[in-house]
Amino acid sequence: MDLATLIGFLVAAGIIMSAIILGGDPMMFFNIPSLLVVGGGTIGAVLMQFSLGQFLGAMKVGMNALFNKMASPKELIETTVDLANTARKGGLLALEEKDTGNTFFQSGIQMMVDGHEPDVVRATMVSDMNLTVERHELGQKIFKSIGDVAPAMGMIGTLIGLVQMLANMEDPKTIGPAMAVALLTTLYGAAIANVFALPLSEKLGLRSDEERMIKSMIIDSVSGIQEGRNPRVIEGMLMTYLPGSERNIGDEDAEAAPA
Repeated sequence: MDLATLIGFLVAAGIIMSAIILGGDPMMFFNIPSLLVVGGGTIGAVLMQFSLGQFLGAMKVGMNALFNKMASPKELIETTVDLANTARKGGLLALEEKDTGNTFFQSGIQMMVDGHEPDVVRATMVSDMNLTVERHELGQKIFKSIGDVAPAMGMIGTLIGLVQMLANMEDPKTIGPAMAVALLTTLYGAAIANVFALPLSEKLGLRSDEERMIKSMIIDSVSGIQEGRNPRVIEGMLMTYLPGSERNIGDEDAEAAPA
């Protein structure tokens, strides 16, 4: 689980709820017509832009921002070096019993063991990576669309409330409910956009970039192992993916080794 996403959402939502509760009766902020205008209107408008399958798929992709834990680049490099050493000693078939803990990595190893050509393995894995990134980008677009549409629906609700209020100025009892719809739809739209949809869209973009980097590392790892490169050469190649301050795996190993 991504704690930053969860903590950020809880902090933002908690502050808003605290302000509502401390300001008086929380039920005054609950209005069914306002929820219908913003919630239903937003879903309807977004569904007009995408297919039902894409919309439902985006909800699944959105959960990745919370629950999908990316592989650690350092652990991935260490695993690759171990696999490369095993392959040099026992051949590619010796990797069949190895468990990398990563589905994408495991599929690449299985293709190697099955005897596929390096070009075929690399092309298949690159295609898999690109399709995954495309799905994430589609999910990002849908959540961004929700973030764009929700405030607009809030404004529409505000206009509806104002029209209802101005049309019934002679009856003071209708002014309050009409103003509630007018103001609460704006609040709902802004909250949905800025506390939920837009932050999640940005997090999905970050996740997409991270997954592209990790899968690129795995593709290079599989290619290096299949081509029989020296494990230290593969390690050095993968180190280029890391920031300069983190390129110290080999140095740490050397310091830890007995003299």
